Amino acid sequence: MDRVSTASGYQSVLLSLMNAESTQNVAEQQVSTGKIATDLSGYAANADALTASRSVQSRLTSYVANAQSLGDQLTTQDQALSALSTATQNAGTAVTQALATGDGATLMTALQAQFSSAVDALNVQYDGKYLFSGGANTTPPVSAKTLSDLAGGVATVFKNGQTPQVNRLDDTTTVTTGVLASTVATPLFTALNTINAYVTANGALSSPLTAAQTTFLQGVVSSMQSALSTVNNAVSQNGVVQQQVKQTQTSLTAQSATLTNALGDLTNADAAQAATNLQLAQTAVQASAQVFATLKSSNLLSILGNSLGA
Repeated sequence: MDRVSTASGYQSVLLSLMNAESTQNVAEQQVSTGKIATDLSGYAANADALTASRSVQSRLTSYVANAQSLGDQLTTQDQALSALSTATQNAGTAVTQALATGDGATLMTALQAQFSSAVDALNVQYDGKYLFSGGANTTPPVSAKTLSDLAGGVATVFKNGQTPQVNRLDDTTTVTTGVLASTVATPLFTALNTINAYVTANGALSSPLTAAQTTFLQGVVSSMQSALSTVNNAVSQNGVVQQQVKQTQTSLTAQSATLTNALGDLTNADAAQAATNLQLAQTAVQASAQVFATLKSSNLLSILGNSLGA
């Protein structure tokens, strides 16, 4: 006599149905999101590579954003240094013109105007911080407002820190991006203070200039030229750093794009294959469900009932 039992049949078909539904769910997720999986567990052997790649991508994104912000900052710094250079050059021109015309009556007024322009340039801010203050970037680097404020000593009017700003461009490169007010402007302020001290001690410059005044101003010309050279060197160095930051940003952006493509290779599902898998999974679910329904209608009670009825 054959033993009739549907328990093992139910279990086998039910397991097949569950597997088919799981496969269908995975295929549906891949079709809808375009991704192989929604978490690391779905990437199996590629999980470690994916984690490492995402970490590198995060760093690259941070460096690119920093380079962009730093580039904007350096542009503002370039504008300020250029304004300082113009003020320095104009101050030197005012001295040489006074010598050329023999007229010193308006020289101090002209020098005060250029000094004010220089102070404004040095006290410029970017993103709420003083560019030329170094580590003390919440404090204006120059406290003087008039030439007479220099009388107590040029060094006393500088309130900047002693360490210029340094930025990291990538994992291996750091660059000094900041300029200290005291470094770039001390020669100019010293020359201006020398002139102001002479006038304070000897009286206003006259028109025409006296022989002593002429001799004095001739001695100041070289100091003004040296001051301009100092500022222009800072302008040039800032340009070098700008170019370095720009090149680094371009390189980092390219690296980020390459890594994005690599991540896509790891995470993106093959759309055509995913659609095919979904169709196959749906067919498998339907087939398993039909077998389950057929088995349900073929249980022991149904067989006995049919036998008794016969």
